[in-house]
Amino acid sequence: MKLRIFVTRKLDDSVIAPLREKFDVRMWESESESVPRDILLKEAAEADALWTVLADSVDRELFEIAPKLKVVSNLAVGYNNIDLEVAKERGVIVTNTPGVLTETTADLTFGLLLATARRLMEAENDIRTGNWTSWSPMGYTGMDVGGATLGIIGMGRIGEAVARRAKGFDMRVLYHNRSRKMDAEVEHGFEYVELDTLLKSVDYVVILAPYTPETAGLIGARELGMMKKTAVVINVARGGIVDETALYEALKNGDIWAAGLDVFATEPVPQDNPLLTLPNVTVLPHIGSASIKTRIEMMNLNAQAIMDVLEGREPANRVV
Repeated sequence: MKLRIFVTRKLDDSVIAPLREKFDVRMWESESESVPRDILLKEAAEADALWTVLADSVDRELFEIAPKLKVVSNLAVGYNNIDLEVAKERGVIVTNTPGVLTETTADLTFGLLLATARRLMEAENDIRTGNWTSWSPMGYTGMDVGGATLGIIGMGRIGEAVARRAKGFDMRVLYHNRSRKMDAEVEHGFEYVELDTLLKSVDYVVILAPYTPETAGLIGARELGMMKKTAVVINVARGGIVDETALYEALKNGDIWAAGLDVFATEPVPQDNPLLTLPNVTVLPHIGSASIKTRIEMMNLNAQAIMDVLEGREPANRVV
């Protein structure tokens, strides 16, 4: 019998076809709706490989009912939806998709920064809804980006790519990271600082750190209170890094100027999330890597990793 793969979202046929030639591939037939938990567990129980997305919780319950499972390949750089300790206990390989989405996510990050700073979404919406009635001297005025100071929390591949773009806007770049990037400091002039110093000093705070127990709730009321009243917060990492209640209060009270969010603590975002009521919040539906080319490349990495493991080879991009 062919080894079985379960794919938790409907993916491009061009990526799935090579796997179908060698394996029994079963796939959830919705691209936009998560596979129900009961179906995920039922399929996992018979699967040799799982191809997952961030919305899928791959936890102890799942691992314990999946005795044949050899690999979980996650369609993302992050993998906080997967219990890595249990994967290691059970000898299941976990892979992700780093590298190929760096430039695309950096483009989106800087685009979100510009849109938030210059109130582009608010202005565009007013045209569509007929609320723009005349030009006014201070209408839709925002914050300058050129020549401002950018602070990056999490200077990995994407962080460095964002910082390089910032140099094209003549921005000063400060960063905070678990380790210093000496080569980038020398080559590009990026400046390492402690987190508190960064928060107090910059005009834009861009969050690109991985979501870990150490970074959960990293930006809360204390940290927001250190920022300039004209500061803009951009989060393209994970929603749980920012205390959303504290962020809402800071934005509502004018303690900071605006926020641009591609990620939220709960996704999809509940319509009663108070952040959605604020005009100084620009929101996107977790589309950091969403270019056609990049998403196909990510899928190809997953497909190759699954094929490698099931055929006895060491996969690239192994997490555990």
